[in-house]
Amino acid sequence: QVQLVESGGGLVQPGGSLRLSCAASRSIFSISTMGWYRQTPGKQRELVATITSGGKTNYADSVKGRFTISRDNTKNTVYLQMNSLKPEDTAVYYCNAAFGGFWGQGTQVTVSS
Repeated sequence: QVQLVESGGGLVQPGGSLRLSCAASRSIFSISTMGWYRQTPGKQRELVATITSGGKTNYADSVKGRFTISRDNTKNTVYLQMNSLKPEDTAVYYCNAAFGGFWGQGTQVTVSS
């Protein structure tokens, strides 16, 4: 079993920044594509960004130019740097390991003045 533990969520004003972290409990991390997804009440979970084991990234159009996904294979950790946050970015953000289909418990991000 792989555990993914997210951290870094919180309340931020529009235009502000947050950095999410996701630590994996096992070394499948180094061979797995990792991703961040988000979900708001009544809506399906949607892709935010993914990063392959080789570092290739992919972003949802809504976050391109504002969010950056990165990973540190020595720490089994993936990050999501979120800049220029908007109220519509408010959601629960989930970390995913594509290898095995593991999910974290989610971390709330609220963008509000």
